Amino acid sequence: MPSPTLTISSKNYSSWSLRAWLLARMAGIDFDVVEVPKDCPDNRRELLLLSPSVLVPRLTHRDVTVWDTLAIAEYLNEIAPEAHLLPTGLATRAHCRAVSGEMHSGFYNLRSALPMNLKARHAAFKIFSGARPDIERIKAIWTECLARYGGPWLFGSSPTVADAMYAPVCSRFMTYAVAIDGPLAAYRDHILAWPLMQEWTADALAEPDEVIELEVEF
Repeated sequence: MPSPTLTISSKNYSSWSLRAWLLARMAGIDFDVVEVPKDCPDNRRELLLLSPSVLVPRLTHRDVTVWDTLAIAEYLNEIAPEAHLLPTGLATRAHCRAVSGEMHSGFYNLRSALPMNLKARHAAFKIFSGARPDIERIKAIWTECLARYGGPWLFGSSPTVADAMYAPVCSRFMTYAVAIDGPLAAYRDHILAWPLMQEWTADALAEPDEVIELEVEF
């Protein structure tokens, strides 16, 4: 039987592809990766936030196709429950789903003002006012989770869907020199040092192609 296939776009620019890939690796399934061409119109619409609904990333498994990142997370949790992508305990699972859903459906200003770009690093970056409430809300989510569950992951001693959802934010905070300290900085650094993130980042840095529109400094 063929292995599951995860279709993704740019490893350097696509935060949603990163999230889906992390989830699949965390689930422990053996899967193949297919990258859509960089000049694919749907790919560019996704990266430039011009379309509210695209079909990448997309997980194909047997006769099932899932193309929404949270739907991918829930599907993987069903076929690989031993991976504990969602934490144990009804209330804790609900909390994990809530903060993951908030990342999935919100923070548009953050995503548009600070696009993921793993090749870039700014010593200082002017963040426009619309993105600042998003940053403060993310800091509040991280602070609450780390205090309540003890870290080093958002929900305790092992990674969950929430960490996959917020991993690209950690890279954005580093790329654009977003000021955080204490437990929040420790969490950011923990995610960036995660071997799965290191593997993805190494591949992203090796990508030869660029999306010029995403190189513009806001």
